[in-house]
Amino acid sequence: MDIQLHYTEQGSGFPLILLHGNGEDSTYFEHQIPYFSKQYRVIAIDTRGHGKSPRGTAPFTLIQFAEDLKHFLDEHSITKAHILGFSDGGNIALEFILRYPQYVEKLVVDGANLFPKGVKWRYQAPVVIGYHIANCFAKKSEKALRNAEMLNLMVSMPHIVPKDLERITIPTLVMAGDRDMIRDAHTRLIHGHIKGSQLCILKGSHFCAHECPEAFNTVVENFLNS
Repeated sequence: MDIQLHYTEQGSGFPLILLHGNGEDSTYFEHQIPYFSKQYRVIAIDTRGHGKSPRGTAPFTLIQFAEDLKHFLDEHSITKAHILGFSDGGNIALEFILRYPQYVEKLVVDGANLFPKGVKWRYQAPVVIGYHIANCFAKKSEKALRNAEMLNLMVSMPHIVPKDLERITIPTLVMAGDRDMIRDAHTRLIHGHIKGSQLCILKGSHFCAHECPEAFNTVVENFLNS
């Protein structure tokens, strides 16, 4: 059954959809929403089970989140939009465009990965350990179950075949930080399989959009306006 996703909307004009990362909500984009709302109809969505969006009963997977996005766009009569996805939001954006390319005008993926091994092990190891601990208590604790579900998004997802990215034909910007938790070679793998895509490695960690918003916003703005 479809759920009503919570969202923040600001500005008018062509739609720009913002998709946050794992365990976060739309407030991650506090430096992007007011900036881009001067030119776009900015819609920052809370993913299913994140922020103020309900969990619902559907599978808690990135593919389901992509289906949720399609339902949201249809519900709001949005037939075309720019999509900017960060981390798991970038993964959702990739899952979405591979299924529904007709909805996307331009795509920005920041700190995305195609499969779990794209994440540097020193960042992935604590997630894997945390997942197994939470999973042990999931049958006895609702909190542990929710935590296990959230961590599982990173432990076992996504499963995107690099060659499938060659089907993406719209203008795409691939971004990451030079100290990102995503392996540099993996970010370049994504860029290399999306024909004609642009690559931008910013100074900063996985959370460039929050840490250095001026640089991040300028790069994205130039791409969207080009």
